[in-house]
Amino acid sequence: MFIKQDHVVLGHPESTVAARHLAETLDCAYHEIQIHHFPDGESRVTLPVDLPARVIVYRSLNRPNDKLIELLLTTRALRNQGTTHITLVAPYLCYMRQDCAFEAGDVISQRVVGEFIAQHIDRLITIDPHLHRVQTLLEAVPCQQAISLTAAPLFRDYLEQHLDNNAILLGPDAESEQWVASIAGDRYRFGVAHKQRHGDRDVEILIPSLPYQGHTIVLIDDVISTGQTLLKTVEAIRTHQPEKIVILVTHALFAEPDFDQTLYDNGVTDIISTDSIPHRDNPLLLAPLLARAITD
Repeated sequence: MFIKQDHVVLGHPESTVAARHLAETLDCAYHEIQIHHFPDGESRVTLPVDLPARVIVYRSLNRPNDKLIELLLTTRALRNQGTTHITLVAPYLCYMRQDCAFEAGDVISQRVVGEFIAQHIDRLITIDPHLHRVQTLLEAVPCQQAISLTAAPLFRDYLEQHLDNNAILLGPDAESEQWVASIAGDRYRFGVAHKQRHGDRDVEILIPSLPYQGHTIVLIDDVISTGQTLLKTVEAIRTHQPEKIVILVTHALFAEPDFDQTLYDNGVTDIISTDSIPHRDNPLLLAPLLARAITD
Protein backbone atom coordinates (compact mmCIF):
# COMPACT_ATOMS: atom_id res chain seq x y z
CA MET A 1 0.00 0.00 0.00
CA PHE A 2 1.21 3.48 -0.88
CA ILE A 3 0.46 6.49 1.29
CA LYS A 4 -0.56 9.65 -0.57
CA GLN A 5 -3.00 11.28 1.79
CA ASP A 6 -2.06 14.76 0.54
CA HIS A 7 -3.50 13.77 -2.86
CA VAL A 8 -6.95 13.03 -4.20
CA VAL A 9 -7.89 10.90 -7.21
CA LEU A 10 -10.63 12.30 -9.44
CA GLY A 11 -12.32 9.70 -11.61
CA HIS A 12 -15.07 9.70 -14.22
CA PRO A 13 -18.25 7.65 -14.50
CA GLU A 14 -16.95 5.29 -17.21
CA SER A 15 -13.79 4.40 -15.24
CA THR A 16 -14.98 4.42 -11.65
CA VAL A 17 -13.71 0.93 -10.82
CA ALA A 18 -10.16 1.44 -12.10
CA ALA A 19 -9.88 4.95 -10.61
CA ARG A 20 -11.06 3.68 -7.23
CA HIS A 21 -8.47 0.89 -7.39
CA LEU A 22 -5.78 3.51 -7.86
CA ALA A 23 -7.04 5.61 -4.94
CA GLU A 24 -7.20 2.54 -2.70
CA THR A 25 -3.68 1.51 -3.70
CA LEU A 26 -2.41 5.01 -2.92
CA ASP A 27 -4.48 5.14 0.29
CA CYS A 28 -5.89 8.50 -0.67
CA ALA A 29 -9.36 9.95 -1.15
CA TYR A 30 -11.45 9.35 -4.25
CA HIS A 31 -14.05 11.65 -5.77
CA GLU A 32 -15.91 11.43 -9.04
CA ILE A 33 -16.22 14.18 -11.63
CA GLN A 34 -19.79 14.40 -12.86
CA ILE A 35 -20.31 14.69 -16.61
CA HIS A 36 -23.60 15.61 -18.26
CA HIS A 37 -24.00 15.82 -22.02
CA PHE A 38 -26.58 18.25 -23.32
CA PRO A 39 -28.66 17.38 -26.42
CA ASP A 40 -26.44 19.61 -28.59
CA GLY A 41 -23.33 17.68 -27.52
CA GLU A 42 -21.92 20.21 -25.06
CA SER A 43 -20.57 18.92 -21.75
CA ARG A 44 -21.41 20.07 -18.27
CA VAL A 45 -18.55 19.21 -15.88
CA THR A 46 -19.08 19.34 -12.11
CA LEU A 47 -16.10 18.99 -9.77
CA PRO A 48 -16.02 18.29 -6.05
CA VAL A 49 -15.12 21.30 -3.90
CA ASP A 50 -12.42 21.79 -1.24
CA LEU A 51 -9.77 19.76 -3.05
CA PRO A 52 -6.11 19.58 -1.93
CA ALA A 53 -3.33 21.33 -3.80
CA ARG A 54 -2.22 18.13 -5.57
CA VAL A 55 -4.81 16.34 -7.69
CA ILE A 56 -4.66 13.16 -9.79
CA VAL A 57 -7.11 13.14 -12.69
CA TYR A 58 -7.74 9.59 -13.93
CA ARG A 59 -9.16 9.09 -17.41
CA SER A 60 -8.26 6.93 -20.38
CA LEU A 61 -8.52 9.01 -23.54
CA ASN A 62 -10.17 6.53 -25.87
CA ARG A 63 -13.02 8.12 -27.86
CA PRO A 64 -11.11 11.29 -27.10
CA ASN A 65 -12.75 14.32 -28.63
CA ASP A 66 -15.35 14.98 -25.93
CA LYS A 67 -12.87 13.93 -23.26
CA LEU A 68 -10.25 16.46 -24.37
CA ILE A 69 -12.74 19.32 -24.04
CA GLU A 70 -13.80 17.99 -20.63
CA LEU A 71 -10.12 17.79 -19.63
CA LEU A 72 -9.75 21.46 -20.55
CA LEU A 73 -12.79 22.40 -18.45
CA THR A 74 -11.59 20.26 -15.54
CA THR A 75 -8.01 21.50 -15.41
CA ARG A 76 -8.96 25.18 -15.81
CA ALA A 77 -11.46 24.83 -12.95
CA LEU A 78 -8.88 23.07 -10.77
CA ARG A 79 -6.38 25.88 -11.29
CA ASN A 80 -9.07 28.42 -10.44
CA GLN A 81 -9.75 26.51 -7.20
CA GLY A 82 -6.07 26.73 -6.23
CA THR A 83 -4.71 23.36 -7.38
CA THR A 84 -0.96 23.71 -7.81
CA HIS A 85 -0.07 20.29 -9.25
CA ILE A 86 -2.16 18.19 -11.64
CA THR A 87 -1.20 14.64 -12.57
CA LEU A 88 -3.11 13.21 -15.50
CA VAL A 89 -3.23 9.42 -15.38
CA ALA A 90 -4.32 8.48 -18.89
CA PRO A 91 -3.68 4.73 -19.25
CA TYR A 92 -4.66 4.99 -22.90
CA LEU A 93 -3.29 8.11 -24.58
CA CYS A 94 -5.01 9.32 -27.74
CA TYR A 95 -3.68 10.69 -31.04
CA MET A 96 -0.23 9.13 -30.67
CA ARG A 97 -0.33 7.26 -34.00
CA GLN A 98 -0.58 10.39 -36.17
CA ASP A 99 3.01 11.48 -35.68
CA CYS A 100 3.86 12.58 -39.21
CA ALA A 101 2.18 13.84 -42.38
CA PHE A 102 1.46 10.69 -44.38
CA GLU A 103 0.00 12.73 -47.23
CA ALA A 104 0.35 16.37 -48.24
CA GLY A 105 -1.84 18.53 -46.02
CA ASP A 106 -2.12 16.02 -43.15
CA VAL A 107 -2.20 17.63 -39.71
CA ILE A 108 0.34 16.05 -37.35
CA SER A 109 -2.23 15.57 -34.62
CA GLN A 110 0.17 13.96 -32.13
CA ARG A 111 2.02 17.25 -31.89
CA VAL A 112 -1.14 19.37 -31.67
CA VAL A 113 -2.94 17.24 -29.08
CA GLY A 114 0.24 16.54 -27.14
CA GLU A 115 0.95 20.26 -26.76
CA PHE A 116 -2.69 20.87 -25.80
CA ILE A 117 -2.55 18.28 -23.00
CA ALA A 118 0.85 19.55 -21.81
CA GLN A 119 -0.46 23.10 -21.38
CA HIS A 120 -2.98 22.01 -18.75
CA ILE A 121 -1.15 19.48 -16.57
CA ASP A 122 2.10 19.13 -14.67
CA ARG A 123 2.66 15.40 -15.01
CA LEU A 124 1.39 12.69 -17.37
CA ILE A 125 1.44 8.97 -16.66
CA THR A 126 0.39 6.55 -19.39
CA ILE A 127 0.78 2.88 -20.36
CA ASP A 128 2.31 1.59 -23.61
CA PRO A 129 1.71 4.72 -25.70
CA HIS A 130 1.73 4.09 -29.44
CA LEU A 131 4.99 5.91 -30.25
CA HIS A 132 6.84 5.26 -33.51
CA ARG A 133 8.80 8.17 -34.91
CA VAL A 134 9.47 9.97 -31.62
CA GLN A 135 11.86 8.53 -29.09
CA THR A 136 10.27 9.65 -25.83
CA LEU A 137 6.82 10.48 -24.49
CA LEU A 138 8.11 13.91 -23.48
CA GLU A 139 8.63 14.77 -27.15
CA ALA A 140 4.98 13.98 -27.83
CA VAL A 141 3.56 15.60 -24.68
CA PRO A 142 6.02 18.30 -23.51
CA CYS A 143 4.78 18.79 -19.94
CA GLN A 144 7.03 19.02 -16.86
CA GLN A 145 7.12 15.25 -16.43
CA ALA A 146 5.89 12.57 -18.87
CA ILE A 147 6.09 8.97 -17.69
CA SER A 148 5.59 6.04 -20.04
CA LEU A 149 5.00 2.69 -18.32
CA THR A 150 4.57 -0.74 -19.86
CA ALA A 151 2.19 -3.60 -19.12
CA ALA A 152 4.93 -6.12 -19.97
CA PRO A 153 5.52 -7.13 -16.30
CA LEU A 154 1.80 -7.87 -15.92
CA PHE A 155 1.89 -10.00 -19.08
CA ARG A 156 4.93 -11.94 -17.83
CA ASP A 157 3.26 -12.62 -14.50
CA TYR A 158 0.08 -13.80 -16.21
CA LEU A 159 1.97 -16.15 -18.53
CA GLU A 160 3.99 -17.66 -15.68
CA GLN A 161 0.87 -18.24 -13.60
CA HIS A 162 -1.38 -19.63 -16.33
CA LEU A 163 0.69 -21.13 -19.17
CA ASP A 164 3.47 -23.68 -19.41
CA ASN A 165 6.80 -23.26 -21.18
CA ASN A 166 5.45 -24.74 -24.43
CA ALA A 167 3.45 -21.62 -25.22
CA ILE A 168 4.60 -19.63 -28.25
CA LEU A 169 4.37 -15.84 -28.21
CA LEU A 170 3.62 -13.89 -31.38
CA GLY A 171 3.85 -10.14 -31.99
CA PRO A 172 1.77 -8.38 -34.66
CA ASP A 173 4.61 -6.74 -36.60
CA ALA A 174 8.35 -6.03 -36.67
CA GLU A 175 7.95 -2.99 -34.42
CA SER A 176 6.72 -5.28 -31.62
CA GLU A 177 9.73 -7.60 -31.70
CA GLN A 178 11.72 -6.00 -28.86
CA TRP A 179 8.63 -5.78 -26.66
CA VAL A 180 7.56 -9.39 -27.28
CA ALA A 181 11.14 -10.60 -26.78
CA SER A 182 11.29 -8.91 -23.37
CA ILE A 183 8.06 -10.66 -22.32
CA ALA A 184 9.23 -14.03 -23.65
CA GLY A 185 12.64 -13.84 -21.94
CA ASP A 186 14.38 -17.21 -21.83
CA ARG A 187 11.18 -19.09 -21.07
CA TYR A 188 9.07 -18.91 -24.24
CA ARG A 189 9.66 -19.25 -27.95
CA PHE A 190 8.47 -16.18 -29.86
CA GLY A 191 8.15 -14.69 -33.32
CA VAL A 192 6.65 -11.69 -35.06
CA ALA A 193 4.23 -11.48 -37.96
CA HIS A 194 4.70 -9.29 -41.00
CA LYS A 195 1.90 -6.78 -41.49
CA GLN A 196 1.20 -4.73 -44.58
CA ARG A 197 -1.60 -2.21 -44.09
CA HIS A 198 -3.48 -0.99 -47.15
CA GLY A 199 -6.18 0.86 -45.16
CA ASP A 200 -7.91 0.94 -41.76
CA ARG A 201 -9.66 -2.36 -42.50
CA ASP A 202 -7.43 -3.79 -45.23
CA VAL A 203 -4.48 -5.62 -43.71
CA GLU A 204 -2.32 -8.43 -45.11
CA ILE A 205 -0.65 -10.74 -42.56
CA LEU A 206 2.20 -13.24 -43.00
CA ILE A 207 2.99 -15.33 -39.91
CA PRO A 208 6.48 -16.70 -39.22
CA SER A 209 7.33 -20.37 -39.56
CA LEU A 210 6.81 -21.82 -36.07
CA PRO A 211 5.50 -25.16 -34.72
CA TYR A 212 1.96 -23.96 -34.06
CA GLN A 213 0.27 -27.35 -34.08
CA GLY A 214 -0.66 -28.54 -30.59
CA HIS A 215 0.80 -25.45 -28.87
CA THR A 216 -0.82 -22.58 -27.03
CA ILE A 217 -0.27 -19.48 -29.17
CA VAL A 218 -0.26 -16.13 -27.36
CA LEU A 219 -0.83 -13.06 -29.54
CA ILE A 220 0.53 -9.95 -27.81
CA ASP A 221 -0.37 -6.40 -28.85
CA ASP A 222 -0.52 -2.93 -27.35
CA VAL A 223 -3.86 -1.91 -28.93
CA ILE A 224 -6.86 -3.67 -30.44
CA SER A 225 -8.76 -1.05 -32.42
CA THR A 226 -10.69 -2.40 -35.40
CA GLY A 227 -9.14 -5.81 -34.66
CA GLN A 228 -8.66 -6.70 -38.33
CA THR A 229 -4.95 -7.41 -37.87
CA LEU A 230 -5.61 -9.80 -35.01
CA LEU A 231 -8.51 -11.48 -36.76
CA LYS A 232 -6.44 -12.24 -39.86
CA THR A 233 -3.56 -13.45 -37.68
CA VAL A 234 -5.94 -15.75 -35.80
CA GLU A 235 -7.31 -17.11 -39.08
CA ALA A 236 -3.78 -17.84 -40.33
CA ILE A 237 -2.76 -19.57 -37.10
CA ARG A 238 -5.94 -21.61 -36.85
CA THR A 239 -5.08 -23.49 -40.06
CA HIS A 240 -2.06 -24.94 -38.21
CA GLN A 241 -4.26 -26.56 -35.52
CA PRO A 242 -2.93 -24.95 -32.32
CA GLU A 243 -4.14 -26.24 -28.97
CA LYS A 244 -5.57 -22.83 -28.17
CA ILE A 245 -5.14 -19.15 -29.05
CA VAL A 246 -4.82 -16.52 -26.31
CA ILE A 247 -4.70 -12.75 -26.81
CA LEU A 248 -2.85 -10.46 -24.40
CA VAL A 249 -3.46 -6.76 -25.04
CA THR A 250 -2.78 -3.56 -23.13
CA HIS A 251 -5.59 -1.44 -24.57
CA ALA A 252 -8.74 -3.26 -25.72
CA LEU A 253 -10.39 -0.42 -27.64
CA PHE A 254 -12.73 -2.63 -29.68
CA ALA A 255 -13.93 0.15 -31.97
CA GLU A 256 -16.62 -2.18 -33.29
CA PRO A 257 -19.22 -3.36 -30.73
CA ASP A 258 -18.91 -7.03 -29.77
CA PHE A 259 -15.74 -7.51 -31.82
CA ASP A 260 -14.31 -9.51 -28.92
CA GLN A 261 -17.12 -12.01 -29.56
CA THR A 262 -16.05 -12.16 -33.21
CA LEU A 263 -12.57 -13.18 -32.06
CA TYR A 264 -14.02 -15.85 -29.78
CA ASP A 265 -16.20 -17.14 -32.61
CA ASN A 266 -13.09 -17.48 -34.79
CA GLY A 267 -11.16 -19.68 -32.39
CA VAL A 268 -9.71 -17.40 -29.72
CA THR A 269 -9.90 -19.07 -26.30
CA ASP A 270 -9.13 -16.10 -24.03
CA ILE A 271 -8.73 -12.33 -24.40
CA ILE A 272 -6.75 -10.94 -21.48
CA SER A 273 -6.34 -7.17 -21.14
CA THR A 274 -5.43 -4.52 -18.64
CA ASP A 275 -8.18 -2.38 -17.13
CA SER A 276 -7.09 0.70 -19.09
CA ILE A 277 -10.43 0.53 -20.93
CA PRO A 278 -13.35 -1.14 -19.15
CA HIS A 279 -14.85 -4.23 -20.76
CA ARG A 280 -15.61 -7.81 -19.75
CA ASP A 281 -12.04 -9.19 -19.97
CA ASN A 282 -10.01 -6.91 -17.64
CA PRO A 283 -8.16 -9.16 -15.18
CA LEU A 284 -4.85 -7.25 -15.29
CA LEU A 285 -5.08 -4.30 -12.90
CA LEU A 286 -2.84 -1.31 -13.59
CA ALA A 287 -3.23 0.35 -10.19
CA PRO A 288 0.01 -1.05 -8.66
CA LEU A 289 2.10 0.08 -11.65
CA LEU A 290 0.49 3.50 -11.69
CA ALA A 291 0.81 3.96 -7.93
CA ARG A 292 4.56 3.25 -8.02
CA ALA A 293 5.03 5.89 -10.72
CA ILE A 294 3.05 8.43 -8.69
CA THR A 295 4.99 7.81 -5.49
CA ASP A 296 8.51 7.55 -6.96
